[in-house]
This record gives sequence, structure tokens and C-alpha cells, in this order.
Amino acid sequence: MRSRVSNPPPKPLMIWDGECHFCKMWIERWREITAGKVDYATYQQAADQFPEIPLDQFKHAMAFIEPDGKTFFAAEAVYRSLQYRSSRKWLEWSYDHVPGFAAISESAYKFIARHRSLGSSVTHMLWGKDAQPPTYFWARRWFLRALGVIYLIAFVSLWVQVDGLIGSDGVSPVNQFLPAVHAQLGKDAYAILPTLCWFSTSNAFLHFLCGGGVVLSVLLIFGIAPALTLIALFAFYLSLTTAGQTFLSFQWDVLLLETGFLSIFLAPWRLWPRELMWWPGSRPPATAAPVSRAGLFLLKFLLFKLMLMSGMVKLTSGDDCWWNLTALDYHYWSQPLPTVFGWWADKSPEWFKHFSVGLCLGVEIIVPFFIWAPRRPRLIAAGLMIFLQFAIAITGNYCFFNLLTIALCLLLIDDAAVGIPRLREAVGAQMAGAPSPRRAGCGRVLPIRLRNYAAIAVIVVTLPINAWLIFSAFKPRARPPHALANVYEQLEALRIVNGYGLFRVMTKGRCEIVVEGSADGLEWLPYEFKWKPGNVKRAPGWCAPHQPRLDWQMWFAALESPQENPWFFGLIVRLLQRSQDVNGLLAHNPFPDKPPRYIRAMFYRYRFTTVSELRQTGAWWKRQELREYLPTVSLDQLRNP
Repeated sequence: MRSRVSNPPPKPLMIWDGECHFCKMWIERWREITAGKVDYATYQQAADQFPEIPLDQFKHAMAFIEPDGKTFFAAEAVYRSLQYRSSRKWLEWSYDHVPGFAAISESAYKFIARHRSLGSSVTHMLWGKDAQPPTYFWARRWFLRALGVIYLIAFVSLWVQVDGLIGSDGVSPVNQFLPAVHAQLGKDAYAILPTLCWFSTSNAFLHFLCGGGVVLSVLLIFGIAPALTLIALFAFYLSLTTAGQTFLSFQWDVLLLETGFLSIFLAPWRLWPRELMWWPGSRPPATAAPVSRAGLFLLKFLLFKLMLMSGMVKLTSGDDCWWNLTALDYHYWSQPLPTVFGWWADKSPEWFKHFSVGLCLGVEIIVPFFIWAPRRPRLIAAGLMIFLQFAIAITGNYCFFNLLTIALCLLLIDDAAVGIPRLREAVGAQMAGAPSPRRAGCGRVLPIRLRNYAAIAVIVVTLPINAWLIFSAFKPRARPPHALANVYEQLEALRIVNGYGLFRVMTKGRCEIVVEGSADGLEWLPYEFKWKPGNVKRAPGWCAPHQPRLDWQMWFAALESPQENPWFFGLIVRLLQRSQDVNGLLAHNPFPDKPPRYIRAMFYRYRFTTVSELRQTGAWWKRQELREYLPTVSLDQLRNP
């Protein structure tokens, strides 16, 4: 229904029922969305000004009056008012052009108008007391600080191992790796392996990258030049990831890079943003830069992709243990580095393990869709995903992966949920694309727009790839379109758009490699690693969020042959040479004074002991010798095969 009034207001005006609690909640939301471009009044106040409109019409439906006198009612009134927000113009267009959209909208409006108390109850159930558009100042502040802490953990963890892993006297020296790649690929090597280590492969430069990453992480924690700091952190960690070869090929490494890159578009583009510094419980500064919706979407979509793919690949991998809910019958003792709590979790009843698998799949596959839901379902989703990460972290060592996922979940917590006061004037004006009165003349709107445009450009480029990656979790054998595959190939080296999915196929056995040395070929002494199982009487340890990368690679090596793990021969050579850097990665070197003459690797099957076996023998593991993994070798044999 449309009409025209003879005395139109100078500014678009929405007229609503001031006695309707449901209307009041949603009018507050629209008031903020339209950011001062639309006036609002109750019909009890304004009905007398427009005698052309019957009073009963005001009682039954909202009215929207344009400055030219055109008047709209009900659902159409809502859509006409929202056209004053650029991101909502599609609603008005759909009302006019999409078949059936107007009819469905008006029918829904009539139903709600006749059942306002029900609408009010549903709104309260989904949004709580505040249905206004959520703001995320608290989430941005603590997410960026948490990301700084995680970057700090990652750099420090790698720093204490970098010499033994990829240093000049390490297992896989980068000063041999990069020149060999360049000799084979020429100038293409720079694009395929993006790293600052092309400038230098010395141990000192590796330490510079790690130490520089530590300093930059501290700057991010304190909120100093966050955008610039995030750019530098991404460059430093990408350089180390590329140079680290197989030792930095884990999903949490690429997740940190993707998160760090996308966070550039969420962080304020200022040198000293006060909005990252206010104390908990206080009001954010009035000059706070608005949280980029595009930047927030990128990170929320990353969390959605991470969780959904992690669940779907389990069901589409062909491994029946996920379908029959028996995965945890194997996981606790077969995972790379279990904790002592993992040992106890393995003793839980079968029904509880099966329930836990079902809960895990539900949280990973169903819950991520509630990332896009109203406040209360969204907060419940955040709580469930955080709970899952705590459960995983308690039973297994997955370095900073769980912390990083929890940090992403913080972005689902809006300011109203934690009691942070809203910034109606400053936020509303800036989100509409104009400086607020408090910020007029400050010259800060242009950086905000540039950040948003850059984030939108990233969405345009990466969203099709991410959509395909998610689809591939449902259809693993499907091939991407040629054009999309080419774009993905160009971006793959930067690790800014990735697929995820831990434990798509559950390992149902545990074999461990025990490296032994001998001076005479008769008496063999074992090398003891710091964290991976070896001595059966040593309890499973807890090293997270630190990642002992050599210990992790030994778990993967046990799944393959030595020939499929060239770095393993590098380890053997360094042990025969008594490399101090490599020995520093081990818990015990049985040849502290003189290197062994021979080394071999034995293959054992490991399994958790039972409670009674632990009490009787004091052993947390039981093992069975299988065969040689690597036959006896000497340094001369490896140098002259």
C-alpha cells in the first residue's frame, strides 16, 4: 500500500507504534543502521501531522515518508528506509525486482504484526535485550593481543630449535636447500619459495628473523602500529616457514599465516591506536576506529572454513571409524604427542568415547553455521568450539593450534555480550562513510575506507577459492575449474588461503622409531628424544604450546620408509658427526664425549598400558620390537653410498 502526504518532512521519517515492545527493539537497530539519515517518531507523536493517513493504518503497520511526500507501509516501509545504508540497498532492489520477494515479505510482516508478543519473545531469545547491530571493539582488542601472544610463542618455540633443524649444522640446512632449488628452478625459485632467507641463509640471519618476530609480537601485544606490525610478522613467519621445509609444514603454521594476513584488515591503521589500550569495563575512546566489517568477515569465514572442513574431511575420507564413532578408541594413544591426561582419557568407558566422537563431529560440522546467527546462538557456538579446543589441548600436544582457534572464536563475542558501552555517535557516522562530529577534520576517514576496500578486494579474490576448498571437503575427488586452480596456484606459496582437516584418517596403530648408536657394533645405546615416546616408564609429557618439531617429524617418519623422509638421513649424519645443534634437540645423548661409529634405527609397536600394568610395572607404555627401520650405517657409508 502506498500513498502521498501533502506536508512531507524535510528528512525521511519512519513512524512506528511507541507502545509496541517488539517495534521498539527493532527501531533501535534500524536507527543505528541508517546512521542519522532517517528520523524516527511514534505515531502517537506524529499522527496529527499527516491527516491523510488513517489512525488505524498507523496502528497496524509502520509508515515511511519520503521528503517528496511518497509514503510506504509495512515491509516495504522497512526496505525503503534501509536503502539509506549502502550495504542494505539490495533489500529494496529485491522487493522491486525479485519475483515473490515482496509477497513473502508482506506475508511475514503481517504474521509478526498479528503476533507481536511472539516476535518479541523470539527476538529476546535470539538477541537478548539488545537487538542493535553488534560492535566488536572488545573482540578486536583481545583478538589482536591474543594473536600477538601466539606469534610470540611461535617465534620463541622455533628460535630455540632453529639451529638444530635448518641451521648450517642442522638436520636440513637451509644454506644447502635454497641454493639447490635456485640451481634447479632459476629465478622462478623466488616466487615458488618466498622468503627473506634469499638475502642470507646464515644462522645469524635465522636468529634475526626469530628475534625480530619476538620484538614485533611484543609490539602487537601492546597495540603499537598493529597493521604495520602484522605485515612484518607475516613476512618474517612466512620466511621461516618457507626456509623450514618439512619442519614447518604443519596446518597450524599455515593457519597462523592466513590468520595473520587477514588480521591486517581488522587492525586499526594507526601508529598508536588508543582503542586497543583501554582498560576492561571502561568505554572505548570516542575516536575509536570502527571495526572493519569486511575484515571481520574474512576472519569469521576463516573460522567457519577451519571447523567445517575439519569435520567434513573425516566423514568423506572413507575411514569408517568416524562413522561408527570408534575414532577415540585409537586416537588417545596413536596421536603424535599425547599428554598424561590422554592416557587417562583412554581408560574412559567405550560409550563415553563414542559420545565424544559424535560431539566432536557435531561441533565441527553443525556448530560453525551458527557463526552467522544472532547473538545468543552465536555465543553458544563460540562456547562449544572453545570447549572442544580445550578438550583437544588437554589430551594432546598441538602447540599453538588450539590457542589460535580459540583466539578466532573471540571474534564471535560482541561488545553487548561483555557489557561494553556502545559508541553510537562515533561508530554510526564512520560506518556510514563520513567522519563523526568528534572526529571531523582529523583526516582519518580515508585510511578506514582504504582498509575496507583492501579487505573487499581480498574477499573477491579468495572467496571463490575458499568456497571450492570447502566443497572439496564434501567431494574430495572433484577437480577445481582451470581458472580457479591457476589463481590458487599463484597464491599457494604465500599461504594466505588454505584447506584444513586434521586426522581425516585415524591412525590405528602406533609405531615408534628408536635411534641407537654403537661404538663397536655390538653394544647399542638409544638416543632419547625430549617428548616423543621412548623409555616406556617415562610418562607422556605436556609441552604445548611449544612444538618440538623434530619429535613431531619422527611420528610422521614412522608412517613411511626412510627413503620417503630424506631429512631422516640428515639426522643420522649429524648424530654421527656429533653435531651440538642437533644433539640439543634431544633429551639424552648416550655419546657425550665421542660420536658413535655406527647408528641404526629400530621399529617398535607402542601402546598405552592398562591401569593394572602401570601399578605393577610403573610403565606408561608397552612396546613390541618389530624390525629394523634403518639398517646399521656408518658415516663413511652415508658419504659414499
